[in-house]
This record gives sequence, C-alpha cells and structure tokens, in this order.
Amino acid sequence: MPAVDASSNARVLVTGANGFLAMWIVHVLLKEGFTVRGTVRTEDKGTKLKQFFSSYGNKFDWFVVKDITTQGAFDEAVKDVDAIVHTASPVSTNSDDPEGDFFRLPEESTSAESRTAYIRPAVDGTLCILNSVLKFGTKVKRVVMTSSLGALLPIITGPVVLDENSWGDLIVKLVEEQGKAAPPVTKYWASKTLSERAAWDFYEKHKAESCWELVVINPSIPPLQEFETSAEAPLSVQLWYDHIAKEQDEEGINGTFIYADVRDVAEAHLRSITREAAGGERIVVSAGNIIFALKPEYYSSGILPRGKPDVQGVPIIVVNTTKAQDILGIKYRSLEETIESTLAAYEAKGLITKH
Repeated sequence: MPAVDASSNARVLVTGANGFLAMWIVHVLLKEGFTVRGTVRTEDKGTKLKQFFSSYGNKFDWFVVKDITTQGAFDEAVKDVDAIVHTASPVSTNSDDPEGDFFRLPEESTSAESRTAYIRPAVDGTLCILNSVLKFGTKVKRVVMTSSLGALLPIITGPVVLDENSWGDLIVKLVEEQGKAAPPVTKYWASKTLSERAAWDFYEKHKAESCWELVVINPSIPPLQEFETSAEAPLSVQLWYDHIAKEQDEEGINGTFIYADVRDVAEAHLRSITREAAGGERIVVSAGNIIFALKPEYYSSGILPRGKPDVQGVPIIVVNTTKAQDILGIKYRSLEETIESTLAAYEAKGLITKH
C-alpha cells in the first residue's frame, strides 16, 4: 500500500500526545508539513499542547479520550485521518497484581477489577484503537504502534543478539508464574509483548477487510527527557537518572543500558508513515549500549556513580538494527551527543551541578 505524504495535506492522529516521546513525534510531523490531531485525557492537557505548538497555527488540534481502554473511545478521533501513531499505553510501576484475568484477551475477561491490572490497559488500549480504525478509519493508510525493546527481551543469562524475530514470551511466562512477586520492570516488558502480539494478531485477522498497514516500532528507552524533578520523571528517565545521579551499589554500576536518542526515535515514527517499504514491518530502533563508566569529576555534586571503565562479566545485549537502517535510513546520534544533551537537561533543572 502507498505511504502517506505530507504534501497531500494529510492528517496524522497521535495518541497520548502529551507524552514525552509523543510530543517529539508531533513536532517532527508538524515540521514535515503534516496536520496533527493529538489525543489527551483532559481538556487542560489539550489546551497546554495547543499552546506549546501554537507556532503551527491550525495545523495542530486535540481530542479528549479519557480512557483508552473503553470500547469506542477512539471512534471519533480516527475519522478523517490518513495515518495514526499509537503511543498511548499506561505505564505504572505501582500495580503489583498481574494475576487472574490479566493474561486473557479483553473479550474473554469477566472481571472488572482485572482492567486496572498492570498489563490489562496496554492490551485493551491497543485493541480499542484498532477496532475504531477498522470501523471508522476509512481514510487511514498507516497505523504505527510504539512498542518497546522490552517486547524482544528474553530472560538474560548471557550475551544475546536481538532483532525483529525476537519476542519476550519467556518474560511473559515468568510474570505469569511470579504474579505479584514479579519485578515491576518485567511486568512492563510483559505488557509490551502482549499488547504488540494483540496488535499483530488483529492485523492479520482483519487484513483482508482493511485498507491500512500496521508498522510497529520497537525502540530502546529514550533517556533525553523533559521533567521538573527526578521524582516526577517518567519510568524511562527515572531509570536513566538513577544511574547517572544517584549512588549505586556494585550491581548498579556494573550494568548496561541500551539507548536511543528520542529525536531519532521520533524520526523513525515519521519515516514509518512516509516510506512505502515500512508497511507491515516490525522495526527495532536502537543506537547501542552504554556501560556505566561516567567519571565523577565531570560534576561537583559528588553523587555521580563511581564508574567501572573495565567492567567484566556483564551480560551484553546486542541489537541488530539493520532493518531500521535499510528501510528507514536512520542514522543515530552519537552516544556523546545524547549524553551531553541529557546532562544539560539535568543541569538546567538543577538536578546536577556542572563542575
């Protein structure tokens, strides 16, 4: 199927538009010339977004979707749009009960309480918007879903290479077995695996009756974030900040972090809409690995990690991003540029003090 071209006055729907990555996606879409409709949970969030993108005039508007798990929630939002970027997915590390109806498909669920479980909203939200597209998205040609590298992760006991054929099914099984005792981050990874599986299953089931193609982007966690305090930071930046500006034990120091600059991840979403070859593809986006070996003398706070330049015995994850390069032509920003931009953002918020 053809890609979507901004020159045709195309409109793109971006769900969860006030999220950090989503705002960058909105930015690159508007800059490219697209008209953008963003969904938000409240009118206040929509008003703030409209002000933030005011330089683009009427090229940006917003639509309130209070609960992305409610059937029909996106019915109106998907009308008269040419492409959709679905980034909205509740992320919470506080819910600790993935049991019961947690692993059932939404149509099989009979427990209202299960809908508040950790993974439940991610799967429900994905299927809700796809059902809306199937019924009312008559102009839609592309649906780009933001998944995660977490949907590829196995149970890591040694070096591993990840690509588009990798799936986190063993993580899902682990969470199912451990229930409440499962670590929050593994619940998150399981949610991304299950919600992406649901999307592909839906797409294959309804492909014959659909006029659109699904694209799934599996990015590393983008560390460059905008936030006021470390306590208010979303999950991705909290993980990054904890390693950069907090005292770590030996296990915390001797670790790896798979990164991608958020600007590159946003660009990947744009190109997934505009490039014909991306249709129907699962695409991993990752710039590489970081071994935490930052030097405390860069800052005077004295709270940066001690660092381990000669880390040994760390299970290394290697990500094969050939498809992203071949189809999307992504050229990643260097680790140095990403770190400099990230630390500058921390410094601007007063969270660290430059030496």
